[in-house]
Amino acid sequence: MIDPVIFSFNIGDFEFALRWYGVLVMLGAVAGTWLAATEIKRYGENEEHLWDAMVILLPVGILGARLWYVANATLGGNQYYMQNPGQILNIPQGGLHFYGGLLFGAAVLYWYARKHKLDLWLLLDALAPATLIGQAVARPANFINQELYGQPTTLPWGISIDSGNRLAQYSDMSLFPDTTRFHPAFAYEMVWNFFAAGLILWFVRRYPEKSKPGTALAAWLILAGIGRFLLEAFRPDQPRIPGTDVSFTRVVAALMAVAGVIALLVRNKIIKVPFAKKWAEKYKLAPPKVAEQEVEKKSRSHKKRRRRKR
Repeated sequence: MIDPVIFSFNIGDFEFALRWYGVLVMLGAVAGTWLAATEIKRYGENEEHLWDAMVILLPVGILGARLWYVANATLGGNQYYMQNPGQILNIPQGGLHFYGGLLFGAAVLYWYARKHKLDLWLLLDALAPATLIGQAVARPANFINQELYGQPTTLPWGISIDSGNRLAQYSDMSLFPDTTRFHPAFAYEMVWNFFAAGLILWFVRRYPEKSKPGTALAAWLILAGIGRFLLEAFRPDQPRIPGTDVSFTRVVAALMAVAGVIALLVRNKIIKVPFAKKWAEKYKLAPPKVAEQEVEKKSRSHKKRRRRKR
């Protein structure tokens, strides 16, 4: 197996390590941002906004992913974080949930769009397939960490899991020997995400006249929701709603898919609701003056710094 740690070093009593997980998550973030920037550029918007937004969105998203993971585990009956509150923000320990990153990231994106007078629908539609790609690119890290696997399987693509990384129900080596293989749940999600992202990108580029603001986002909600709903059948590690065999994540995934269907029906006026009457038919690009003002502000700030140095 691949060592999860690329290299590490100590400074005093502190150990610093570069892990494959962090590298692949960052690679996924860069790949997703590049794709989203390409999409908004295709509509005539300044793609630099995406890269600037990511400086704030990424750390806030990681924080949100960690808090969602902790909340999900706690609701599922795990009292570890209540008994050890100092570990809640111990992100290097492991434990991130994609939905938390989406929620916190969306809040940052809303703030950024208002501040820079950008079309929020354009940003959301551009990021819809990009989030799928970014998540898919990062998924091999789960293979390296030997996590996010499913039940035992005899299928040829089953993967081996070391005894130290097995879930409690599969730790009895007399019942599940070294030769036991498990469903690579992370790989299933990776394949689905690439497929879903490709489908969304194909549609919005093949049928631009039908891809009105909000269409790509609605399609993402449907496809991402369906994919995760199905994937939960291969995730015995996910906390369940007490007294049921249904995970919290599966409920959220189902709600996402339903919300996407409703949004798509409303977007195409198959369902008519009062608040959607003014739903824009085209994206609105930021006024050129906004970009010019930003350049002017940066120029003035640069001149001030030069004067201080003198």
